Amino acid sequence: MASPSSLLSWPHRPISLSFQPKNPFSSASSPATARVSVQDAPPSDAKQSPKKSGKTRGLWVNPNSPRAADLARARAGSRRRARLAAAASALGACEPEEALVTAALEAAFPEPPSEQDAVIVLNTTAAKPATAVLALRWFLRNAKVRKKVILYNVALKALRKRRRWSDTEALCDEMLREGVQPDNATFTTVISCARACGLPNKAVEWFEKMPDFGCSPDMLTYSVVIDAYGRAGDTEMALGLYDRARGEEWQLDPVICATAIKLHSNSGNFDGALNVFEEMKAAGVKPNLVVYNTVLDAMGRAMRPWVVKTIHRELVNQKVLPNRATCCCLLQAYTRARYGEDAMAVYMMMKDEVMDIDVVLYNMLLSMCADIGYVDEAEKIFRDMKASMHARSKPDSWSYSSMVTLYACTGNVLGAEGILNEMVEAGFKPNIFILTSLTRCYGRAGSTDDVVRSFAMLDDLGITPDDRFCGCLLTVAASTPAEELDKVIGCIDRSNAQLGSVVKLLVDSAAPSEHLREAAGALLGSVRGVVKMPYCNCLMDLAANLNQMEKACALLDVALQLGIYTNVQTRTRTQWSLHLRGLSVGAALTTLHVWMSDLYTAVQGGEELPPLLGIHTGQGKNTYSSDRGLAAVFESHFKELDAPFHEAPDKAGWFLTTSVAAKHWLETKKSAELVAV
Repeated sequence: MASPSSLLSWPHRPISLSFQPKNPFSSASSPATARVSVQDAPPSDAKQSPKKSGKTRGLWVNPNSPRAADLARARAGSRRRARLAAAASALGACEPEEALVTAALEAAFPEPPSEQDAVIVLNTTAAKPATAVLALRWFLRNAKVRKKVILYNVALKALRKRRRWSDTEALCDEMLREGVQPDNATFTTVISCARACGLPNKAVEWFEKMPDFGCSPDMLTYSVVIDAYGRAGDTEMALGLYDRARGEEWQLDPVICATAIKLHSNSGNFDGALNVFEEMKAAGVKPNLVVYNTVLDAMGRAMRPWVVKTIHRELVNQKVLPNRATCCCLLQAYTRARYGEDAMAVYMMMKDEVMDIDVVLYNMLLSMCADIGYVDEAEKIFRDMKASMHARSKPDSWSYSSMVTLYACTGNVLGAEGILNEMVEAGFKPNIFILTSLTRCYGRAGSTDDVVRSFAMLDDLGITPDDRFCGCLLTVAASTPAEELDKVIGCIDRSNAQLGSVVKLLVDSAAPSEHLREAAGALLGSVRGVVKMPYCNCLMDLAANLNQMEKACALLDVALQLGIYTNVQTRTRTQWSLHLRGLSVGAALTTLHVWMSDLYTAVQGGEELPPLLGIHTGQGKNTYSSDRGLAAVFESHFKELDAPFHEAPDKAGWFLTTSVAAKHWLETKKSAELVAV
């Protein structure tokens, strides 16, 4: 029979573990110190109390129990973590010199480290790429490495994080010299590093090397290189890769879709950008915030605010939280399209969310308000700018210019002058845009002397009048009383002598129309295209106000010959039409006079008129006027002429009549009566 002592002789492994309490200071205050052993048998006095057994208390763990294995692994893992932490700390503290790095790693790893140890340490040194490269070389020499490319990839990621392209390229060359074959992760890291460093051509170069090493790009590589091709200017290749990725039935992701949308947008193919957005949703890819921001920016640039509104509603319904970039895209789209209510709603949302609004965004809002007559909103925005604590949100010269334009268009002279004074006090000098708006404001108010005074400010500030300023003077001249017209003509003549001579020929009733025709042709043939039509409109307004219809017709003939006015008349088998949209009142009335004269000539010559005659004035109106613009003028004018043209109820901006009514009216009128406009 076995003795009691032999029954306690359990088989055991030659392992000894000492258990230390979690609190390193507990042993000092505890009357007993715990000792755990999976080798020694329980002591005979194990049942004695700590007071009787002294200061040491032994705890024995069965070596065959799972708890013993767990304790062993915990102890080993703790030692490993301490060793890796010490290595990382030592590398972080030392300078990027080979001797120092070698000493730090040898102290941390008295035995050869594993590949996993090397990866962990290299990852922790990503903030110091030069040190990471030196550590890489030590690990390659001393660690138990199965795949060297893994360590190279970790070091390359450290270089990418710090955007060290020259070091990245040098390390790649070193890897190839050592006979290490790059893998997909290598190429993806190098390509993305080149893109991050602003070197798209290098990214493309490394992408094209992939087949030489037997590597096939995955979707991550595709998304990086598609953007790289786009940045390199090779949009065709980039979109070709996108189509190839779709053709190979890769799972599209938001990154590559956002890149494709951006490429289409940058090339002006806004339909293509929208198609990619719809395709990704049809393929089951859920757009993220980056995709939404990219497509919103594209549709804003395409001047499609209605699409922007639809996508914005979708973003809200999908519970995607917009950020500042989203609001910037929305503001740009709505302010460009002059969607006042939507733009102001976005602005208020940005204020409620305490988002950063810089002077660029503020100026877009002010410009929109000036164009659509949002006086109260503009004043509130301007107050917000001045009250802002950030220097980047304070008003600049463009902000003041928009406010002067706003007050000028409403004829608020005191408001415009007040903003001008504020601007000067803030240290800004008035520019040509502000003086142009101020001159227009004085002209609207009928203050000719102030127009002359604002013109004199150009000389004081050393500013040369440009075409737009001269056009503004022409606009003022068209509405100036005859007795004060010489003052404005003097300003025009000093601004542009050639334009001044044309105006003088127009005003002088004794000057032949042929002389005016020649001078106007030379002038309009030499000015920039953007001011040709405004000049024509203003000159014909002036001629109409002076009852110089013959000279107005001469100006119209010059404009038609130079192609300034196009498609004014159209003829089909069923309708002859006159298109006046975009013309000033004087130009439109002059064109109407010529058209009616042509109709009279056709009737007198026995020519058959089509069943319908139409005049298109458009339905737009002056933003700062309560009337209906050109349509209202023509409605009143037709009543004066007793003409049979009536506004079409189903076609806004159109005045229509039948050939029978028109022919009867023309036959009852004398040619002289048609001249009176």
